Formats: sequence, C-alpha cells, structure tokens
Amino acid sequence: MIRKQGLAYSGGMADEMFKALADPTRRKILDELTERSGQTLFEICARLVNKHGISMSRQAISQHLAVLEDAGLVESRREGRQKFHTMNPAPLRHITERWIEPTEQESSP
Repeated sequence: MIRKQGLAYSGGMADEMFKALADPTRRKILDELTERSGQTLFEICARLVNKHGISMSRQAISQHLAVLEDAGLVESRREGRQKFHTMNPAPLRHITERWIEPTEQESSP
C-alpha cells in the first residue's frame, strides 16, 4: 500500500494539498486540530462556531474534512461509533523541504 504522505510533493498530491489549504474554513479546521488533536466532528463543529463564528452544517464540515484527508493533511481513526480526527503535518514538511532545503538531486538541473 502506498502511503499518501510519501506522495506529498509529487505532482497531484501537492495540487490536492494546495487546493485543500486554499479554503479558509479548512485552514480553521487545521488550526483547531493543531490546537487540540483527536477531535470528533461534533467537537470541531462546536469549536468553529464558538471560536470563529463559522456556522455550517455537520455535513459541510464533514466534506471539508474529507478534502483534508484526501490531501493527507488529516488522519482519522474510528473507535466504536466515533471518528477522531488528527492533523498530519508530514505533507507540509515535504513541501517546505522541497523549496527551503532541496536535496542535491532536486536542485541539480
């Protein structure tokens, strides 16, 4: 099985990640998961309303989470009937390393 974070800066995955980060609501979701990892959909919705005044349906937030998961920026795990979400910073590290500290192979013409 190919892990998504291994593909983080190869063509399509980088595009998916940048599309995911382009939306301000998704960036707020990542902020919330960075501040407090392992939240359920209900907790994320409540924090978005209380802290940021973002009032969206659970379905809409769930769709935002799906985009973030597809981009490799959020991982989830199920425990019984609950699904817990965690931010995955690995794809962001791959992107920053690409331009800030490129390897010899990437920096050669």
